[in-house]
Amino acid sequence: MRIFDTHCHLYDDSYALDFDKVIKEAKENNVQKMLVLGDDLLNSKKAILLAKNYKEILAAVGIFPTSCYELDLDNSINELRNLVINNKEVKCIGEIGLDYYWEKDEEKKAMQKKFFIAQLNLAKSLNLPVSIHARDSIEDVYNILKDNFPEKGVIMHCFSSSKEMMDKFLKLGCYISLGGPVTFKNAKTPKEIALLVPLEKLLLETDAPYLTPHPYRGKRNEPKYINYTLKEIASIKEMSQEKLSEITYLNAIKLLGE
Repeated sequence: MRIFDTHCHLYDDSYALDFDKVIKEAKENNVQKMLVLGDDLLNSKKAILLAKNYKEILAAVGIFPTSCYELDLDNSINELRNLVINNKEVKCIGEIGLDYYWEKDEEKKAMQKKFFIAQLNLAKSLNLPVSIHARDSIEDVYNILKDNFPEKGVIMHCFSSSKEMMDKFLKLGCYISLGGPVTFKNAKTPKEIALLVPLEKLLLETDAPYLTPHPYRGKRNEPKYINYTLKEIASIKEMSQEKLSEITYLNAIKLLGE
């Protein structure tokens, strides 16, 4: 069995003391590939460094929506472009998108949108897929994506919206990625999405160190815990874990390469 964790943040300080153990245990639990996503320029560079040092890791570079406020747009896009051009380990632009959870200021929301569109256009120009964060912003994300869709592909990271919105994103050609929340006992919507999402458009992730699945909820997440997500979705879809892991692994390889 082989599993691809399509979204994690392994440069996080919480891994500083036992990083090699985390990678070792991931491999021992069938996690063969991990996509590490940047959320600002510094962490994008850290993701690249990890990918250079560990063959199991691929890198993504991007600026998270709430990380953009103090940045110059043109300079940031140029720096991201250079990171991609100069580092073959970069396979994706992300984590990008919109996050209105804490943000009520319309000027800041407008800035998020500018950075989101610019990074989508960067992905298009570099023929890379994108990994999208959408929190309390799903309609705006959809409307922007509809007009700026990167041909290489789109991952809707940790999808938590409705079936109706899933259908709209699927019609655009997006992949739907599910993580730890699908294992939560009262997670009605993620379980419904897991049941209905077509296998050819499904990806698995952890978002480690965040969103740890049951029964480790509240503790630091790690790539090895993706097995709990795999088990839950396989159960929901009434199929074997082996078959589900292989399908989602190949989906990720098709989108991201090896």
